[in-house]
Amino acid sequence: MASSAMETCKSEDLHMQVDIEKNAKDIRSQWVLNAPEPPSPWRVVADSVSKTISHYKHKLSSLIDQPCTTLLLSVLQVVFPILAWGRNYTATKFRKDLLAGLTIASLCIPQSIGYATLAHLDPQYGLYTSVVPPLIYAVMGTSREIAIGPVAVVSLLLSSMMEKLVDPATDPVGYTKLILLATLFAGIFQTSFGLLRLGFLVDFLSHAAIVGFVAGAAIVIGLQQLKGLLGITHFTTKTDIVSVMKAVWEAVHNPWNPRNFILGCSFLVFILTTRCLGKRKKKLFWLASISPLVSVVVSTLIVFITRADKNGVKIVKHVKGGLNPSSIHQLDFNNPYIGEVAKIGLVVAVVALTESIAVGRSFASIKGYQLDGNKEMMSIGLTNIIGSFTSCYVATGSFSRTAVNYAAGCETLVSNIVMAITVLISLQFLTKLLYYTPTAILASVILSALPGLIDLSEAYKIWKVDKIDFLACAGAFFGVLFASVEIGLLVAVVISFSKIILISIRPGTETLGKLPGTDLFCDVYQYPMAVKVPGVMIIRVKSALLCFANANFVRERIIKWVTEEESEDDKGNSRSTIQLLILDTSNLVNIDTAGITALEELHKSLSSHGKQLAIANPRWQVIHKLKVSNFVGKIRGRVFLTVEEAVGCKSRC
Repeated sequence: MASSAMETCKSEDLHMQVDIEKNAKDIRSQWVLNAPEPPSPWRVVADSVSKTISHYKHKLSSLIDQPCTTLLLSVLQVVFPILAWGRNYTATKFRKDLLAGLTIASLCIPQSIGYATLAHLDPQYGLYTSVVPPLIYAVMGTSREIAIGPVAVVSLLLSSMMEKLVDPATDPVGYTKLILLATLFAGIFQTSFGLLRLGFLVDFLSHAAIVGFVAGAAIVIGLQQLKGLLGITHFTTKTDIVSVMKAVWEAVHNPWNPRNFILGCSFLVFILTTRCLGKRKKKLFWLASISPLVSVVVSTLIVFITRADKNGVKIVKHVKGGLNPSSIHQLDFNNPYIGEVAKIGLVVAVVALTESIAVGRSFASIKGYQLDGNKEMMSIGLTNIIGSFTSCYVATGSFSRTAVNYAAGCETLVSNIVMAITVLISLQFLTKLLYYTPTAILASVILSALPGLIDLSEAYKIWKVDKIDFLACAGAFFGVLFASVEIGLLVAVVISFSKIILISIRPGTETLGKLPGTDLFCDVYQYPMAVKVPGVMIIRVKSALLCFANANFVRERIIKWVTEEESEDDKGNSRSTIQLLILDTSNLVNIDTAGITALEELHKSLSSHGKQLAIANPRWQVIHKLKVSNFVGKIRGRVFLTVEEAVGCKSRC
């Protein structure tokens, strides 16, 4: 009797425990079903605007309570960060910045002249661009290491796109006006991106695309320098490799003067040798930095003493000196090409920002501080706007000069001020000395900077990590090399977007099984030890959105997997009978009407074969739409908090 009573008590306890667990599961299912209604799109926008306004109101109210002088200083420190860090500036920092500024100036002067010729502008425009933009950025920028000025890729991009509108050889004045106008538009776009916090636009050029684009541009730039290195008078204005090689082939088979080539190659070897020494011995970094300037000075003296210009050596000739002249009167807004120039300005703005922010973030991470991308956009934008008023073309952060600035031990942006003042002194007093500078030397200076732009190791890394990313890299590279710079950019962007669309249209799906000894359900292909639950198929969609683009593909994929699971093996035996299909929606952030329709069709297909459908772990956007569309009612409320709880409902299905 006693043992019978004890067994009855144990049985009642077991039933009670089962009821409690069942009730707990039902309660947790209600947590999912009774989730709060997600805010509407209009509510999200309104909340975002409200938070932004309240944020500025809070800042404004905190500033209003301050004295007028403190208020003015706070506002000025936001606009001009130099007022904040300048208060802690010391003589020790200045000594380091002075050395760094003089070092990058020695590299900047020959590079600026070379990049101006690459942009089909007179040499002084490169020097102008190394004076005003660095000064403006020094008081407004947030990076401590960036060296601002003209860069090779932007110079090539401007010339390749602008010469389709105006030929710089036949109308140099009109061409220069368009370049200045494009610089103004680029600055306006860059400033707007920062003000509207549109930093994501820069990310349209993926890392892989930039690697391929820069490498292709480096080769094109190098081919363009063959004109100066060989002393060719008539050269193609096209940038693709076929046209350039054809022009070189024709020039070589005509009478040409080898003195240019010998002079240029000799100093190119010298510059590259000093660079190798600087890499091997870090203390000799300054030798690599000043070697371009030494090459310019020595080659100019050689030409002047030997009068080599009388014997076929091409020289720069007149370089206009003096302070940056005003160019406001050259900004012609009634130009018939105003629309095309604005488009060029937009493309150049994005490319210049991409390079500058990438350089700035790289060195900021080394120094251990954060770079504000939106503030950088505004500072670079205002730099180019003011630059367009002072005879400057598009300026941005230079990787080579920034690396030298960092290696020279710069502490702050004062190094940019030192560089700008040094270039300004050169413009004022030393331009006459540049008359006899051979163009072959400028070509060799630019060629010496190109190897650092071709990153083969990074391209190989992209190939190993992601083949589609490598396709974007290769597309940009070959597009620039065999078509044009803008075609290369377009190909890279199209491939990158195609990758996103492909992933969205054909999202992956995975079958889940339970890991032994745990409550975790994982992909059975990734974890072969995971055990499938008899009579249950668990599928997870690896996509954040189930929409019109991928809904039918997902539905057909699931039905195919269920059919294959129930198909007969080689011996004619059925592998398993699926009673319940559980759809793990933990990755799914949102769903549209096409996605709901696909789920309804999946439910009908399963029901017609005696199978049930359950949903596990849906997000609130998803469950809200499933409830509104009455899909939850159609599957009889089989919505669960976890996959494990959904598996436990098999006995009740």
